[in-house]
Amino acid sequence: MDTFFRYFDTLFECFINNANLLKKMAFPKLSLVLIAIGIALINFILFMLVMFVVFAFLGHLPYHALYWLPLLIGITLVLATGIGLFLGVLNVFIRDIGQIMEVVMQFWFWLTPIVYMTSIVPQKYHTLFMLNPMTGIVEGFQNILLYDKAPNFGHLFYPAVFALCSLFLAMLLFYRAREEMTDVL
Repeated sequence: MDTFFRYFDTLFECFINNANLLKKMAFPKLSLVLIAIGIALINFILFMLVMFVVFAFLGHLPYHALYWLPLLIGITLVLATGIGLFLGVLNVFIRDIGQIMEVVMQFWFWLTPIVYMTSIVPQKYHTLFMLNPMTGIVEGFQNILLYDKAPNFGHLFYPAVFALCSLFLAMLLFYRAREEMTDVL
């Protein structure tokens, strides 16, 4: 799931990093987002292939619940695209967001149960933990890949709604700001 955070960071900075290209050529700015999505998917697929080779070497092949994997990948991609695009557009106009997001991303990474299981978190904090949209997604990946069982769909409803809302808001902001972005860059 570290891939999510790397993809988010790439998308967050795609307009700033390609400022010279955006100023010199006329092309759809949304193509930068599509390129980032394609790169993220290729990286994720390669990572999964390597992980399955390691799983096979260890004698653990989760094949009963693998058909749920595209659902989790889709929710993750929509969530990262929505939040990354929204903050990426804001980053063009308010450059301090870049410095703030470095700190926020570190906290968000460690508040997401990637390197630890949710079961080690005290029960009284579980509701608070579930406010993080990545928690349900990560638990879903853990259920599929580690325990070979279907994800908990009750834990995926909030991340899916959050992802769709964030993508809608990001697209709305992008289409309102796309003309002025080149001038500000």
